[in-house]
Amino acid sequence: MAENDSLSQFLTVAIDAAKQAGELIRKGFYQTKHVEHKGSVDLVTETDKACEDLIFNHLKQHFPSHKFVGEETTAADGVSELTDEPTWIVDPIDGTINFVHGFPFVCVSIGLTIKKVPVVGVVYNPIMNELFTAIDGNGAFLNGDPIKVSSKSELVTCLLMTEDIPKREKATLDAVTNRINSLLYKVRSIRMGGSCALGLCGIACGRIDLFYLSGFGGPWDVAAGAVIVKEAGGVIFDPSGNDFDITAQRVAASNPLVKDAFVDALQQSA
Repeated sequence: MAENDSLSQFLTVAIDAAKQAGELIRKGFYQTKHVEHKGSVDLVTETDKACEDLIFNHLKQHFPSHKFVGEETTAADGVSELTDEPTWIVDPIDGTINFVHGFPFVCVSIGLTIKKVPVVGVVYNPIMNELFTAIDGNGAFLNGDPIKVSSKSELVTCLLMTEDIPKREKATLDAVTNRINSLLYKVRSIRMGGSCALGLCGIACGRIDLFYLSGFGGPWDVAAGAVIVKEAGGVIFDPSGNDFDITAQRVAASNPLVKDAFVDALQQSA
């Protein structure tokens, strides 16, 4: 079987898993949540755990030889090292705080890496019924329609999205807010959406022009979004301007036209 046919098969199975998990999210979204804390701010719900179990069971039925990394299993069992083997990297609910509060910016994120490179991405928001998909070399899509990054060429015309982070130490919060304060002078406006995966998809479909985040949970936040951004014509990189590293817990993304100016602004605000 040709490689592209294999990736298409992987994508089809991942979409099925995402839609099944999406049904659980949709049902749970309007019900009372049973919430546990993973720290002072980070939350996990019964739905997170049920979705991860559902997704992994579905994927393992089709691809039993593949490896699997999930936010909730990794949080419980310790960090899983990423290898060159085909590896499914899953965030069952990206935007759990949004989910708990009934804010509809939540999604399932399913990415597949081969040789540590993201090659398949599925991000599904079941509340807004938006399915973002991509496989390496075949473009990016929203509900089956092709998507492209924006064509903005000046920072001052750009909409920037970032997120806060779960840590609540004063020094960390000061660094985050000082950087935002510096960037506010250079862009049109700033948003915090509460989902890294949907932020990257916002870049891919041109709703957002700039995105950065440091200190997020792990590769499950970016594995799917990275290939979707790339296939939509965007660039994904380390906020320092260096190459993107899926294990580094740092990410930035934009269209190619504003990347250099964005990196400069990020470095000046660090």
